[in-house]
Amino acid sequence: MVNLKKRLIYARRAALFILGALLSLPTFALQLKESAPETYTVKRGDTLWAIANVFLNEPWLWPELWRTNTQIDNPHLIYPGDVIVVGYVDGQPVLSVKRDKPSYKLSPATDKRVKPKPVDVLSWTTISPFIRQHMLLDEESYASLPKLLGNQDGNVRFASDDFVLSQQQFSTDDQYRVVRKHATIRNLDGEILGIQVTHVSTASLVEKDEGSNTMLLFIDDANQEAKRGDKLMAGGFEHPEGFELVPATSQRGAIVGDLHDHDLLGKYDVVILDLGSMEVAPGTVLGLYSQGPAIIDEESPRYVDEPGANTGGEWFIDTVSQPALKVGEVVVFKTFDAASYGLITRANKGIKRGFIVAKP
Repeated sequence: MVNLKKRLIYARRAALFILGALLSLPTFALQLKESAPETYTVKRGDTLWAIANVFLNEPWLWPELWRTNTQIDNPHLIYPGDVIVVGYVDGQPVLSVKRDKPSYKLSPATDKRVKPKPVDVLSWTTISPFIRQHMLLDEESYASLPKLLGNQDGNVRFASDDFVLSQQQFSTDDQYRVVRKHATIRNLDGEILGIQVTHVSTASLVEKDEGSNTMLLFIDDANQEAKRGDKLMAGGFEHPEGFELVPATSQRGAIVGDLHDHDLLGKYDVVILDLGSMEVAPGTVLGLYSQGPAIIDEESPRYVDEPGANTGGEWFIDTVSQPALKVGEVVVFKTFDAASYGLITRANKGIKRGFIVAKP
């Protein structure tokens, strides 16, 4: 009898083969949207992704549109006030920028001149809460973090301005983040990729008791009440200073979780991918692909995952793998050793765990 799990493994392999074939199809000449304007003036609050969407159906191809221009070295550094101009060279669309001489703002407090800030690649307002308040830790690192123990009033929850006793952190830091385990993130084969933690509050060191290996902390600022058993991290959550849009090439992975606890996700939701920092970098653009269940090809066709499909199996059974269809795009904005966070920038159906991510 063919084991159902083996069927699913074979089906997944076949699906990846089909997806590989789909993604290896030849590319076509770069084309502008029919609605693309001849000129566009960059406004404060614009993002690079949004501007690229004005001109292209495939925003990650943005750098390919830029013509060599002495006024702009990097098409990922666009400033408010820049005028983007559409032109054609040998029948192919190109972009150039009209930019006045660099303008500087004089700070009222000093005579230092402040250079204008380029537009962000993605909306900082959208992604900053996930950069500042969420991260993945490996199991060993999470287990080694000290935890909150309690206070003199016998409370189990602690708010701002409370004094709390904790296990001692063996470091010279005097500022901490209180974090709480949100979920254990696993890949589609059940292997643990990391522990998802969420920032709860900040705390300052009052004193250490070397004899009992404890610390007395003062809760400075609480996003929500801290609890006994919450963990302590020294320092802040790291985030990239900036990144460029780069399409994925051979990377393939899957959505293995999200930060919203929703069954279905859509545009501007954040997902967790099973691709780590060795495979993707902030700014990597991937396509989102949906694939239906494999079909058992018999007198009464059945899906391999429907009830009863695994009973009375035969040694030789025909299964048909459905093609993976593109349903959107996701941009990676934060990476960890074994996983990464991505922002869904386009979706034409509900996105969920198990969807494939690959070359856009």
